[in-house]
Amino acid sequence: MQNQKTISEIIALWKADKKQYVKKSSFSAYILLIENHLLPAFGTKTCIEESEVQTFVLQKLAEGLSQKTVKDILIVLKMILKFGAKNKVFEYVPFDVQYPTERENPGIEVLSRANQKKMMNFVRENFTFRNLGVYICLSTGLRIGEICALTWEDIDTENGIIAVRKTIQRIYTIENSSRHTELLLDTPKTKNSIREIPMTKDLLQILKPLKKIVNNYFFVLTNDAKPTEPRTYRNYYKKMLENLNIPELKFHGLRHSFATRCIESNCDYKTVSVILGHSNISTTLNLYVHPNLEQKKKCIEQMAKMLK
Repeated sequence: MQNQKTISEIIALWKADKKQYVKKSSFSAYILLIENHLLPAFGTKTCIEESEVQTFVLQKLAEGLSQKTVKDILIVLKMILKFGAKNKVFEYVPFDVQYPTERENPGIEVLSRANQKKMMNFVRENFTFRNLGVYICLSTGLRIGEICALTWEDIDTENGIIAVRKTIQRIYTIENSSRHTELLLDTPKTKNSIREIPMTKDLLQILKPLKKIVNNYFFVLTNDAKPTEPRTYRNYYKKMLENLNIPELKFHGLRHSFATRCIESNCDYKTVSVILGHSNISTTLNLYVHPNLEQKKKCIEQMAKMLK
């Protein structure tokens, strides 16, 4: 093949092309994986053997990266290599790498029903706009970037609906070897994440009087024109757990808790999936639908009863 280029040179061409088509947040994530992992390992190479990729995978897992992260890195590598092959500057031979068998997933962490009630009662009795955000997440399953981006105009108390249309995240930007971060307010990554969520009667009761006096263009968590960012809100939430003497739980555990309560209440899985903004129902099933022994017994008994 003529004009065979190094991976580093192909990456430079790929970046210029890819930047035109993807969201800024996605592009930033790609660049971070490239700078931290792909360039150090493959940057000077003009060809890549499957055995080299396999060694790279095992090395990254040994360094403590999760299989998901390593697979994400390889997705970016494949995009770059296919781009090089398409432009006839690199010979790409598809590789098939093996991953060690993962131990059984310990499952998601959620609030107990008692602790969820404790937290929601605390918010009702100790109102602040930041506390309100935790209550909204427990009532709707919003992600942290979505609650940080929520404005009062997204809340329709007449129809009892919260519209999820934006998200906030801090992204890393790498330009000319200079690294910095910026706060990005943007639409959600997938079209499924843009959704409308009905409010519970209790949540509507809290929001209805507030909606009459707030500025529609202010952010809910700050009740101000300036938002709070996810990292800051995580720290606030962590202190709330400590004050309430509730065991440590990641902020995303509020979303898991909401989904788990929905499933426990026998909501149909497709509806829960749509409310959460999952791209497909299998994500919801894999995360939240794990029948316990009592449910299994009930299923077997129902089957046997039907046969009689």
